Amino acid sequence: MAAADPVVLIRVDQRSRESIPTVGMTREEAVASGRLWAGIVRTAPRASSAWHHHAACETAIYVVSGRVRMESGPGGRIVSEARAGDFFHVPSGSIHRETNPGESEAVLVVVRAGSGPAVVNVEGPA
Repeated sequence: MAAADPVVLIRVDQRSRESIPTVGMTREEAVASGRLWAGIVRTAPRASSAWHHHAACETAIYVVSGRVRMESGPGGRIVSEARAGDFFHVPSGSIHRETNPGESEAVLVVVRAGSGPAVVNVEGPA
């Protein structure tokens, strides 16, 4: 059996800002390989992201702190709200936007699996 690559530790000061910004969000990239993206996303109080999707990437989102409202589906009419401890699953290609309805910053751990662009900003919901 061939030796596998070693485990890599990414410290908090080694995260970088993602190169494709989405209005209303700050993404701190920790891992970006050909098939995986992981990082921290921060949304300010009362801020909303732009409408976007993650192309062929499936996304799992864990809410560390704060609240997040997710709009998706036809016309953005499917609305779900999560709080600390909850997860969202965003299927590949699902156009959505996040809003922080709270008074404190929302902090999320985001993991995307798939290939292609990690973020595609769009004009509005499908």
